[in-house]
Amino acid sequence: MTITYEWRGDFDNASLNALHADGFGHPVAQTDWRTRLERHSLGWVCAWEGGSLIGFVNVVWDGGTHAFVLDTVVAPHCRARRVGTALIATAAEEARAATCEWLHVDFEEHLRSFYFDACGFEKTTAGLIAL
Repeated sequence: MTITYEWRGDFDNASLNALHADGFGHPVAQTDWRTRLERHSLGWVCAWEGGSLIGFVNVVWDGGTHAFVLDTVVAPHCRARRVGTALIATAAEEARAATCEWLHVDFEEHLRSFYFDACGFEKTTAGLIAL
């Protein structure tokens, strides 16, 4: 089947909650993604296959030149098909179109190759405070 990618795609909260739980290995939550995204995000990318939501990435921003990738998730049965890479590429394209100059990401160590090698992010020094 063909996979399509949609900037600011229409989705229902139940589908995104199910994808998020499946992709990150936690129980299905009842997050109101629609309200959260409308309030905080520059946009998001949905990946669809056969009418099912199989991938998602959130692009938040500072209202200026910096955008940030959050919640990149691909359904486990669709991994190794470059869905995540296409999600990030679409996110970068749309952030650039919105006149952002930087796209930031942080990630767990096991995702280093994905973000640096597959998606083209460059290594940088960053900091984090656990709250």
